[in-house]
Amino acid sequence: MTVSPLHITFGVDCPPQHAFAVWTSRIGTWWPPDHTMSGGPDEIVLESGPGGLIYETAAGVKHTWGVVTVWEPPRRLAYLWHLGRDRGDATEVEIHFVDEGGDRTRIEIEHRGWARLGDTADTWRDRNRAGWDSLLPHFATAVSKGAA
Repeated sequence: MTVSPLHITFGVDCPPQHAFAVWTSRIGTWWPPDHTMSGGPDEIVLESGPGGLIYETAAGVKHTWGVVTVWEPPRRLAYLWHLGRDRGDATEVEIHFVDEGGDRTRIEIEHRGWARLGDTADTWRDRNRAGWDSLLPHFATAVSKGAA
């Protein structure tokens, strides 16, 4: 089964260093609660470096969402992603923070690896597309407010 990756590209008005920092070290300031396991986490964390975990904690319980596979600040970040699924069903997210000059950054996201989800791959891909569409405006707002 072949399921094409999601490709999302958008721009933000800040340098790549700021965009990368907001995405990673400030993820808890912009990630909406309705895109979590608990619906109201106490914290959301993206640990730096390969092997770093992406998780939320709620009422003392840690819910792991993924693991960092590539950490190249401020240009590139990649991670295995399994929010709401078993770790064995993780998809792959790769994000490039491209300096366009003049305090402008183009963000290129590729979300791939859907085939490992078998018969549910198309459903998960569509669900994640809708998730990205509703999530990314929160990131753009955080970047513009200087959340880093």
